[in-house]
Amino acid sequence: MGPDSAPDPTVPWRKVLWERQPFPDNYVDQRFLEELRRNEGLRHYHYWAVVKEAGFVGQQLSCVAIFITLWLYMEQGLLTPEMLLVTSLTCAVLGYGLHQALTSQVESGCEPRTHLADLQSATIFLSFTFGFSPVLKTLTESVSTDTVYAMSALMLLAHLVSFPYAQPSPPGSLSLNAALFASVCLASRLPGALHTFAMLSCALLVFALWPCLLQRLRDKAPSHFTGVCVGMCIGGVGGLSSQSLGGAVLLALALGSVTFLCPLLLVRLQRHKDNIQGPWDEAEIHEDLIHFLQ
Repeated sequence: MGPDSAPDPTVPWRKVLWERQPFPDNYVDQRFLEELRRNEGLRHYHYWAVVKEAGFVGQQLSCVAIFITLWLYMEQGLLTPEMLLVTSLTCAVLGYGLHQALTSQVESGCEPRTHLADLQSATIFLSFTFGFSPVLKTLTESVSTDTVYAMSALMLLAHLVSFPYAQPSPPGSLSLNAALFASVCLASRLPGALHTFAMLSCALLVFALWPCLLQRLRDKAPSHFTGVCVGMCIGGVGGLSSQSLGGAVLLALALGSVTFLCPLLLVRLQRHKDNIQGPWDEAEIHEDLIHFLQ
């Protein structure tokens, strides 16, 4: 098979580089494809398992829709900031209790945070947010409303794209900062400073704390995790339908595509996957090299 010259049949070819042989450098024999391996280590996906994992994407999309719905209610005067604050505080306390109950079942590996430390962190954040609310309220006064809405939409899209769906606890810095930036832009268009404070507190609950609780549910209570994702999707579509029927239809189509259509395409395309491995690949070191560093 040598491309340059015919090999000598009396001398066997060996795949070594330290020995001079009567063969061209690019010579290979008939055994070249014997070590060919196809789809080695291929992961086979099951449709409903992929649908379950895609539920995290759908519920995060619904979280954004719920947040926008709450902002629309506050802008129209249908929801008071006091009501939003009380509701957010109640949900935060219930969610914290549930998170602590699920965390107690996790194997101990690091020093757990105390309740006093959590209370101090929450107090500091709420105090600073309340103190800077008048400043945040006037932050975008010199910017046109259309520009503010465009920036908010772009940042919320960046939040959805960069969100770490595989390990959302804690949320990624890029996704969280994008969501908070959009929240500040939208909150600055509300009537008063108390409205801004309530909206930012709700944004922290939705975009920072909720993913941590949902990740704990996915790890420790998978059956409840599925029900929560379904409930969030229904709540997002139902809430948005009270403000925009067309938006609710688009959200429902997006949720159906992400949750059911995309997993179906992934499973169907798996049969066409054809990866080949062989001796031409780069060498992989499987030994533990820690003892060489000691």
